[in-house]
Amino acid sequence: MTESNNPLKQYFRRPSIYLRLPSQGFGYGDGAIDLPNNGEVPIYPMTTIDEITSRTPDALFNGTAIVDIIQSCVPNIKDAWQLPITDLDPLLIAIRTATNGDKMEIETTCPSCNEESKYDVLLPGVLSTLQNSDYNTPLVKDELTIKFRPLKYIEINDSNILQFEVQRMIASLQNLEDENEKSSRTSELLKKLNEMTIKLLVDTIEYIKTPTATVFEREFITEFLTNCDKLTFNSIKEKSIENRSKSELKPLQMTCMHCKHEYEQPFIINVTNFFD
Repeated sequence: MTESNNPLKQYFRRPSIYLRLPSQGFGYGDGAIDLPNNGEVPIYPMTTIDEITSRTPDALFNGTAIVDIIQSCVPNIKDAWQLPITDLDPLLIAIRTATNGDKMEIETTCPSCNEESKYDVLLPGVLSTLQNSDYNTPLVKDELTIKFRPLKYIEINDSNILQFEVQRMIASLQNLEDENEKSSRTSELLKKLNEMTIKLLVDTIEYIKTPTATVFEREFITEFLTNCDKLTFNSIKEKSIENRSKSELKPLQMTCMHCKHEYEQPFIINVTNFFD
């Protein structure tokens, strides 16, 4: 029996909310999104299969859990690997809201009195704090014009996996008794970390314009960042961080129910607790 003839089709899950993407659909690449004319994508609640996916360690580690859940709950997104990072947290908040409602319980420990407490966080309020990053305004540095773009989820995910592997290798160095070998391996890993930093920064650059050329080629931009002066490099890095930070989740402003101390609590939306 095909889905179109299934008498139970009317009882399938339906969109719970609609979300206007911060990216407005730009930056996804060809065929990665089918954006409705009104600019709002329907958000469906998670299924039991999605819950199983959210609790599968390998899928969480390699990023496929996020991709599969987004494509399940936001069918207008055809390839979630390509979504701009500016849309990731809003989509996860919207999926959590569609699945379990507007409130999300968190546990926090007061840094003043060390008492643990539970609080309800209103997710629509968290969503309203997210700002749109201005990727249309380039950085002008002397004769150079640097145009930025948001990182894609696949780029962030690949970087996180590589960083985890490097950190694991650094930890393993403690077991080496030969100091020369330890020093050599440490230098190699530090070089790899530097290459990771450069690559991630290159990925945030759409192009660099000079008085005579506009450079899109990744290898040329990589070579430039490797050989430019420190002030230029830091300016580009700081602008990239500024763009990204505007679209990141802000810490929650907490007041301890025991001692009334006010403090900030980092807030991370994670698919592993969507069904808690």
